[in-house]
Amino acid sequence: MKKTVLLLISLFLVSNLVACTTDGGAPSSEPQGESSNSNLPVVSDNAGDAPQISAPSGNPPANLVAEDVIVGSGATAVAESTVTVHYTLMSWSKGEILESSWSSGPATFPLNQVIIGWQQGVPGMKEGGRRLLVIPPDLAYGESGAGSVGPNETLIFVVDLISIQ
Repeated sequence: MKKTVLLLISLFLVSNLVACTTDGGAPSSEPQGESSNSNLPVVSDNAGDAPQISAPSGNPPANLVAEDVIVGSGATAVAESTVTVHYTLMSWSKGEILESSWSSGPATFPLNQVIIGWQQGVPGMKEGGRRLLVIPPDLAYGESGAGSVGPNETLIFVVDLISIQ
């Protein structure tokens, strides 16, 4: 009898330990059916310097990616904010820099007047921060492209939020 009770207790403990997580049971932030973001470009985290961005690899993500490289400590951008930023734009398909404000000076604009990927990807960012945005074509310039951006291009932006007006 003692052996049976001990065996049942042992089985109970083992089965519950196997189901334990180290994150309190929080759901994974990784999209179902997609691998990790290991194919995303790597972005340098030297505040105040133009970012260094490695070329992406593999297929681009199907959904917007917004990842803080540097978490700022200032005011937080909201959808209605007018922001002053430095940005670098890279093409996913070519892995080439298409444009950078680091050579021409910061840009200031209302978030509600830019592409949807920025409208969704910048709010929540804090002044002094740097964020990687990977924007699928449907949240960027779509089938038509624009300027140096080709049709159906996934865009990679690295955004440094300087200030919020």
